[in-house]
Amino acid sequence: MSKTDPGNYFEDFKLGQVIVHATPRTITAGDVALYTALYGPRFSLFSSDVFAADCGLASAPVDPLVAFHVVFGKTVPDISLNAVANLGYAEGRFLAPVHPGDTLTARSEVIGLKENSNGKTGVVYVRTTGANQRGVAVLSYVRWVMVRKRDPGAVVEGQAAPQLAGAVTAEHLTPPPGLNFAKYDFALAGAPHAYEDYAVGEKIDHVDGMVVEEAEAQMATRLWQNTAKVHFNQFERAKDPSGRRLVYGGVVISTAKALSFNGLQNAGLILAINGGRHVSPYFAGGTVFAWSQVLDKADLSASVGALRLRLVATVDRPCVDFPDKDEAGAYAPGVILDFDYWAAVPKRG
Repeated sequence: MSKTDPGNYFEDFKLGQVIVHATPRTITAGDVALYTALYGPRFSLFSSDVFAADCGLASAPVDPLVAFHVVFGKTVPDISLNAVANLGYAEGRFLAPVHPGDTLTARSEVIGLKENSNGKTGVVYVRTTGANQRGVAVLSYVRWVMVRKRDPGAVVEGQAAPQLAGAVTAEHLTPPPGLNFAKYDFALAGAPHAYEDYAVGEKIDHVDGMVVEEAEAQMATRLWQNTAKVHFNQFERAKDPSGRRLVYGGVVISTAKALSFNGLQNAGLILAINGGRHVSPYFAGGTVFAWSQVLDKADLSASVGALRLRLVATVDRPCVDFPDKDEAGAYAPGVILDFDYWAAVPKRG
């Protein structure tokens, strides 16, 4: 009997199945440094213990996307090792801050299965929860992924697609305990723009572009212990007409989020992920650009507000005119990410 694990195929999943993922991961300052080196984020709340303390926190938490990538990476060997593509996200909530020294584990429940008409693949929906060493849930999200079948003739019983919320409602947002922006230093954060300065419908061109090189994409994917074959194995990718290794979608998310600093300097703290779609594949060497639109606003406390933001990333095409969809609703060429999230922002007070 083989001791190696080929990963799960579509017919291996069952509705209601709960999967406990290996391997626990302790977050270190090294992870934070590598995250900064790979994506270049400059949000002060995650960069300075002193700044974080002035905002009511014990020390600087890690960027919520660090926790997201770590937990996501835990799930790959069980959920998406044999994936064709990760398709989307919904109902993501960041429930507690994560700091260097915290150890994260992950578990997932299969909440939906739907075989594709070609009989060769199917879509698996899972709700994943990441918890720290005290058993406290730090984040929860749904994602769906297209997975190959081992046997195209296999019959998969109990198929159903879940009903998912279009967005996390404001009352379900969970700012870190103690968060208080009454003493927020706008100068040190890099811009004077407060909650009051953003209008629903406003669009912001983040101007800057950033290339992700092949080595960076490979390093980032290994950093999060993401073992999906499509990111590493050129022979696996040879089955695809492009023949090129896909860049892990989380690299695009973090790159676009880092680019959003220019215009959203005070909106670094993600509170929830309402939805997300990797619109088209991204391959290393292309220049990523990004723009955001304010979709909604919510009061959270006397000093903290929240912006619901749509972050769109494109490749090799600046976003000056915000092109994303045509009149029929189809995405324009070059759009690679459509990401909808809530972020905490300071009020002027």
